[in-house]
Amino acid sequence: MERFQVVRSVAVPFPKSNIDTDQILPARFLHLPRDADHGACLFRDLRYRPDGSEIEEFPLNRPVWRTGRIALCGDNFGCGSSRENAVWAMHGHGFRAVIAPSFGDIFAQNGLKNGLLPVRLLAGTVAMMIAQAETDPQGEVTVDLQAQTVTAADGSVHDFEIDPFARRCLLEGIDELAFTLGHDEEIAAFERRFGRENS
Repeated sequence: MERFQVVRSVAVPFPKSNIDTDQILPARFLHLPRDADHGACLFRDLRYRPDGSEIEEFPLNRPVWRTGRIALCGDNFGCGSSRENAVWAMHGHGFRAVIAPSFGDIFAQNGLKNGLLPVRLLAGTVAMMIAQAETDPQGEVTVDLQAQTVTAADGSVHDFEIDPFARRCLLEGIDELAFTLGHDEEIAAFERRFGRENS
């Protein structure tokens, strides 16, 4: 997993509340294997017409936001069914952080396990940042995981909370399995000791 420390990028606004995982990644793409290009399917039904042409007003079809790495979202982003593939689609497109007032719980947990940082900020703060992005699409936002801060396009700084273990894993670029394997010497010593005590 790629390390997450500081991400600076234009911020792509998705102001609608309750964007669910089926909108993020339509169910017909769930059969794709883990290593497929899920990013190409992100928001497929919102980005494209049935004939495959782009819907120009959708944020990801605007040139300035096509390669944005930070998403600014409405309340309850990632609600709905518990499909990890939705996180794969966000990450596969290039997003590293999603800022919203709240998230679907499972989406947020899946994000932390797959290198996509869910950042909860006050609704008023997110609304302000969305307005800034819509007014100045080239304005950049910075997410600093080490400092646990978001710097908005206007320079204002906002703190956020994150589980310490999840933060450590993201900073080091490891998942839970890699974290466990990093303690293989201690595990082996415990197994030897346990074996002696129970022989």
